[in-house]
This record gives sequence, C-alpha cells and structure tokens, in this order.
Amino acid sequence: MKVGIVASEREEWHVQRLLESLKRRGAEAYVFPVTRLLSRVCAKPRASVKGHAIDDFDAVIVRKVPGGLAEQVFYRMDALHRLEEMGVYVMNPPDGIERSVDKYYTSALLEGVGIPTPKTVVTEKFDEAMEAFSDLGGDVVVKPLFGSLGFGMTRVNDEDIAYRVFRTLEMIGGVYYIQEYIPHRNEDIRAFVIGGRVVASMLRKAERWKTNIAGGGEAKPYRLEEKLAEVSVRAAEAVGLEYTGVDILKSERSEDFYVVELNSTPGWEGLQTVTDESISDQVVDHLLSKIR
Repeated sequence: MKVGIVASEREEWHVQRLLESLKRRGAEAYVFPVTRLLSRVCAKPRASVKGHAIDDFDAVIVRKVPGGLAEQVFYRMDALHRLEEMGVYVMNPPDGIERSVDKYYTSALLEGVGIPTPKTVVTEKFDEAMEAFSDLGGDVVVKPLFGSLGFGMTRVNDEDIAYRVFRTLEMIGGVYYIQEYIPHRNEDIRAFVIGGRVVASMLRKAERWKTNIAGGGEAKPYRLEEKLAEVSVRAAEAVGLEYTGVDILKSERSEDFYVVELNSTPGWEGLQTVTDESISDQVVDHLLSKIR
C-alpha cells in the first residue's frame, strides 16, 4: 500500500505525525511537494515526482498546496484532479479544496444549506464596499478572498480607516470581502471533523479578536454541544471535505452561533495538546478505510 503526502517540508510537525501513523499501519509513505509534479498525456508515467512514478499510489493526503500565479495554482489543482481520475484516492478531494479556499463560495454554500454564517458582502467596486461597511453596522472584518492562518484579516470600525483600506484594495485590483464583525469574547470553537463525525474540539482564547493558534490564540479543552457537532458535520459535507477544522463563533450578545470558515488542510498541533485522541491516527484510519 503506497500513500503520498503532499507537503512542502518533510520535517513539518503534521507530516511527521502522519508518517508515523502510516508506518504503524504498514503503509509505504512518501512525501512530495505538489510543485514538483510532472504530468504526461498519452505517455507514461502519467504522473511523477523527481523521476518517480506515482500512477500506482493508492492514496494521497494533501497537507499543503502553496499559492502562486494563477497558472501555477490551476495546474496544481488539475494535477490533483487527474490523480483522482486515475483511481488515486485524494484526501481532501480537489473539489472540496477548491471550494474551501474560496471564502465567498464557502459562505454561500453554508447559507445554501441553512447553516448560520455572518452577513457578508463581496464586490470589486469601492463605492459598494463603503456602502457595505455602513450596511453591516460600521464594524466589519475585511478578509482576503484566498488566505489562511488569519493573515491579512483586518477589523475596521472607523469610516475613515475603511476609506483608506478600501482605496488601497482598489489600487491593487483586489476583491472586497467584507463580513459583519461578531463580538465573541475573543474566543472561538474549532471542531475537527473526520469522515462525517467530530473527533475532537477545542476552545481558542486570545488577547485580541483574532483567535487562531498561529496568531497567538491558546487552546483549551472544550466539550462540543451536540447541536454544534451536527452543524460541523453538515458544514463539512456542504463543502465536500473528508477532514476539516470547522471554526465557530458564539455571539457574546445572544445565543446565536456562526460557522465562519472550514480549512481543507487543517492543522491539529494545538488541538492535540487538549485531547487524548491521536488526530493523525484517526486521519490515517479514515484514509485507509477508503482504499482497503
């Protein structure tokens, strides 16, 4: 049984945990960056990395697909699609990755299945962005349409600052993704879904409004309510992800909750510190259940 791990660094913490889990289960594991995929049409091998064919791999776990120019990103995703079409089980599936990295599409999919998510306006026009700032209460979060780890997210609650931020985005030809700010006591919930069930959860607490671990948030144990567990599974299904971190905000002003994001290459280093469950073992067990 051959399993590839798509990752930039073999020594990265999550990659090492996955390699150990795969080895314990008797699988041959290989690490390769998606940037080194070489593809052929009407010739073999149809897919290879550094001269080594991967046509006969049983599965691939996607840990990281780096950004780049539009052509590079399209090719990398095309290559994952083709692996899937060749019979290689790809986790997460390329369709799910493409949906989840696009914040607008994720928000729309969540709304489409009735999952609460913050009010959002997306536009390419400055005047419509300023109107959205006002319509959303004058306190918003401006996010890059594509991004991770909280980088580039900015809270804007002053009209003059909104003007400057939106003019800057206009100058670089950006898209305005503007979301109402949900007061949340500087904490959120991360539910980790694998194969249609929540296997672990945590509360992330921070000194400021950004709560992700990479931005300084602290992981704390959290027993997820049954309702939120069901919502997390539905959200993963709506976006098409086999394993994902579902981020949930609870309003500090009401009983309302909001699903704000799903991650197609979720980290679990922080989560692992507050649960006895081996997340990597469960990721690998689900993968192997699909190819045996």
